[in-house]
Amino acid sequence: MGTRLQRRRLEDLQRRLGLARESLHVLEEQVAVWNDALDDTRIRAMVSETPLQAQEYDELSRHVATANAELERRKGEVSALIVERDELLREWTTKDENG
Repeated sequence: MGTRLQRRRLEDLQRRLGLARESLHVLEEQVAVWNDALDDTRIRAMVSETPLQAQEYDELSRHVATANAELERRKGEVSALIVERDELLREWTTKDENG
Protein backbone atom coordinates (compact mmCIF):
# COMPACT_ATOMS: atom_id res chain seq x y z
CA MET A 1 0.00 0.00 0.00
CA GLY A 2 2.99 2.32 -0.12
CA THR A 3 5.25 3.62 2.56
CA ARG A 4 4.30 6.04 5.26
CA LEU A 5 6.55 8.67 3.64
CA GLN A 6 4.81 8.24 0.29
CA ARG A 7 1.43 8.53 1.97
CA ARG A 8 2.51 11.75 3.67
CA ARG A 9 3.86 13.14 0.41
CA LEU A 10 0.61 12.28 -1.33
CA GLU A 11 -1.48 13.87 1.42
CA ASP A 12 0.69 17.00 1.27
CA LEU A 13 0.35 17.15 -2.51
CA GLN A 14 -3.42 16.75 -2.29
CA ARG A 15 -3.62 19.53 0.30
CA ARG A 16 -1.43 21.85 -1.79
CA LEU A 17 -3.39 20.98 -4.93
CA GLY A 18 -6.69 21.76 -3.22
CA LEU A 19 -5.39 25.12 -2.01
CA ALA A 20 -3.93 25.94 -5.44
CA ARG A 21 -7.21 25.08 -7.17
CA GLU A 22 -9.19 27.18 -4.71
CA SER A 23 -6.82 30.12 -5.18
CA LEU A 24 -7.03 29.73 -8.95
CA HIS A 25 -10.83 29.69 -8.86
CA VAL A 26 -10.98 32.89 -6.78
CA LEU A 27 -8.54 34.64 -9.11
CA GLU A 28 -10.50 33.51 -12.18
CA GLU A 29 -13.62 35.13 -10.76
CA GLN A 30 -11.73 38.33 -9.95
CA VAL A 31 -10.15 38.51 -13.40
CA ALA A 32 -13.57 38.08 -15.03
CA VAL A 33 -14.89 41.06 -13.05
CA TRP A 34 -11.79 43.14 -13.85
CA ASN A 35 -12.08 42.31 -17.55
CA ASP A 36 -15.68 43.55 -17.54
CA ALA A 37 -14.59 46.72 -15.72
CA LEU A 38 -11.78 47.15 -18.25
CA ASP A 39 -14.27 46.98 -21.13
CA ASP A 40 -16.47 49.60 -19.46
CA THR A 41 -13.48 51.84 -18.76
CA ARG A 42 -12.27 51.50 -22.35
CA ILE A 43 -15.66 52.61 -23.67
CA ARG A 44 -15.79 55.55 -21.23
CA ALA A 45 -12.29 56.59 -22.29
CA MET A 46 -13.24 56.49 -25.98
CA VAL A 47 -16.48 58.41 -25.48
CA SER A 48 -15.18 61.08 -23.11
CA GLU A 49 -11.76 61.50 -24.76
CA THR A 50 -10.36 63.03 -21.57
CA PRO A 51 -6.86 62.42 -20.26
CA LEU A 52 -8.26 61.34 -16.90
CA GLN A 53 -10.39 58.59 -18.45
CA ALA A 54 -7.48 57.47 -20.62
CA GLN A 55 -5.24 57.32 -17.54
CA GLU A 56 -7.86 55.31 -15.64
CA TYR A 57 -8.04 52.86 -18.54
CA ASP A 58 -4.24 52.55 -18.73
CA GLU A 59 -3.95 51.87 -14.99
CA LEU A 60 -6.71 49.27 -15.01
CA SER A 61 -5.24 47.71 -18.14
CA ARG A 62 -1.89 47.23 -16.39
CA HIS A 63 -3.65 45.79 -13.35
CA VAL A 64 -5.61 43.31 -15.48
CA ALA A 65 -2.45 42.31 -17.39
CA THR A 66 -0.71 41.58 -14.10
CA ALA A 67 -3.71 39.59 -12.86
CA ASN A 68 -3.79 37.59 -16.11
CA ALA A 69 -0.09 36.79 -15.75
CA GLU A 70 -0.71 35.62 -12.18
CA LEU A 71 -3.65 33.55 -13.43
CA GLU A 72 -1.37 31.78 -15.92
CA ARG A 73 1.24 31.21 -13.21
CA ARG A 74 -1.35 29.62 -10.94
CA LYS A 75 -2.65 27.43 -13.76
CA GLY A 76 0.91 26.24 -14.26
CA GLU A 77 1.25 25.57 -10.54
CA VAL A 78 -1.92 23.46 -10.53
CA SER A 79 -0.73 21.54 -13.59
CA ALA A 80 2.68 20.90 -12.01
CA LEU A 81 1.07 19.63 -8.81
CA ILE A 82 -1.18 17.30 -10.79
CA VAL A 83 1.82 15.90 -12.67
CA GLU A 84 3.75 15.44 -9.42
CA ARG A 85 0.78 13.70 -7.81
CA ASP A 86 0.25 11.42 -10.79
CA GLU A 87 3.93 10.47 -10.84
CA LEU A 88 3.82 9.64 -7.13
CA LEU A 89 0.69 7.55 -7.62
CA ARG A 90 2.27 5.72 -10.57
CA GLU A 91 5.39 5.02 -8.53
CA TRP A 92 3.31 3.84 -5.61
CA THR A 93 1.16 1.57 -7.81
CA THR A 94 4.21 0.10 -9.58
CA LYS A 95 5.84 -0.77 -6.26
CA ASP A 96 2.62 -2.42 -5.08
CA GLU A 97 2.34 -4.51 -8.26
CA ASN A 98 6.02 -5.58 -8.13
CA GLY A 99 5.93 -6.46 -4.46
